[in-house]
Amino acid sequence: MEKRDTRNRPPLAGVLPVFQTPYHQDESIDFDTLAKELDWLHEQGANGVVMAMVSEVLRLSSEEREQLADFVCHHAADRGNVIISTGAESSHLAERLSRHAAEAGADALMAIPPVATVLDDDQLLNYYERILEAVEIPVIVQDASGYVGRPMSIALQARLLERYPERVLFKPEAAPLGPRLSALRDATAGQARIFEGSGGMALVDSYRRGVVGTMPGGEVVDAIVALWKALEAGDDQRAYQISLPLSALVAVQSGLDGYLAVEKHLLVRRGLFKNTIVRGPVGYSLDEETRREVDRLFDQLMLAISA
Repeated sequence: MEKRDTRNRPPLAGVLPVFQTPYHQDESIDFDTLAKELDWLHEQGANGVVMAMVSEVLRLSSEEREQLADFVCHHAADRGNVIISTGAESSHLAERLSRHAAEAGADALMAIPPVATVLDDDQLLNYYERILEAVEIPVIVQDASGYVGRPMSIALQARLLERYPERVLFKPEAAPLGPRLSALRDATAGQARIFEGSGGMALVDSYRRGVVGTMPGGEVVDAIVALWKALEAGDDQRAYQISLPLSALVAVQSGLDGYLAVEKHLLVRRGLFKNTIVRGPVGYSLDEETRREVDRLFDQLMLAISA
């Protein structure tokens, strides 16, 4: 594919949803449905799109990850930022994926640390430095310990920003989210550019702690955009009107497979996906009673944003 022109791109900020990967019945990637999803995300007001954990990157082959990155960079051209997740179990593979994404035209990368090995700060520093040295575009350090692994130290994250002040951003997800977000902000004298990744549940609190944007799942991006606009406008009443049913909906979801099950169910309900297939094995299935509660909460959320 022809490389995207990334000159004069808007700043990395605002609502950048993580797209879900649709599959055919044989679990091959359904690129036609993905194109429909990407178009819809931008139509709802997203500032760009992200390929990351709920895109099921850990269940894709290296070749599929590169193929998906190529497609998204090309299809989303001129409509917003494109961020590609390139974290891997080895620094060698992370470098390869990072170079490929940069060549495909990604505006930024995002990388989780390796998940199969417990690493000290020096090893993690070397891992992220190899990614940063492999490319010239920004890298978002994702502490995905809400899904996998143990929390990354605040000191390590501050060291990375000190070494690469123009190109390192952050997406902290370790609990407790709010206090750790503030700790990272304070440890970097307010210089850290931070995205929140709570699915919107903690967005009001995170916004007040100084985040530059949010990276939720894509299934209710219209609600997230409405909430972000209310926060930017200082409209607390409107923000809480949207945040309360949104938080209740996100609270139903537990773990990565829980997010995937609910998000794909809602994408089917919204007419975007043909099925709810998640590559297995999976640790969570959406039972009928939970599905009914998800539908009720989704209806409440849609009422809130239409009010």
